[in-house]
Formats: sequence, structure tokens, C-alpha cells
Amino acid sequence: MNPPNEPATMLPMPAPEQDQFLYRLLIGGLITAILLVIAGTFVLAFFGKPIPEGLIAIGSAAVGGLVGLLIPSPVS
Repeated sequence: MNPPNEPATMLPMPAPEQDQFLYRLLIGGLITAILLVIAGTFVLAFFGKPIPEGLIAIGSAAVGGLVGLLIPSPVS
């Protein structure tokens, strides 16, 4: 048993092979966010409205999260 003062970061992360549902859910959610940002950007551009920086930030974060999940770590 771990002492109570050890950080929670020492807990092992579930591998994609062990928890496929969670990883599929995360990847599906990130892809959905990316598609919604792309669609929202096109709609705003079509009507001549300025594209908010927050929308670009959400899309960038979703792409970064998706890349982080799909690219294997160099340690493994």
C-alpha cells in the first residue's frame, strides 16, 4: 500500500489495450470537437463574421489532444 503522502501521479495509467472503450470515447469526442470547430469556422466565414480566437484555441487543443493520444511515446 502506498503511503498517503505520495502523489497520485505515481498511479499507473490504463493502457489502450486494457481499456479500449475509454480511448475510443476520447478519440471520438476529440474528432467531434474538431469537426464542430471546422463547421463553425466555415459557417462564420460564409456569413462574413469574425472567427473568435476561442474557437481556434478549442480546435487547436482538440487536435493536440488527438495527436497526443494517437502518437506512441518514445519511451515505449
